[in-house]
Amino acid sequence: MVLSTVIDAADRDYQLYVLSDGVADSDADAHKVLLGNVFPSRAHIIDTAELGDLLRTA
Repeated sequence: MVLSTVIDAADRDYQLYVLSDGVADSDADAHKVLLGNVFPSRAHIIDTAELGDLLRTA
């Protein structure tokens, strides 16, 4: 679900953030590829600690 949402939102030119510690895949290899290669081409990859920092500066 995250993959399809990221692709759709990126196609609509949204600025995206994916929480690396907030997503998972039962296939560890797929998870590694998505977070390491697929998502970074469409979104900023951050963790929940960085999200707090981002929200405080907004």
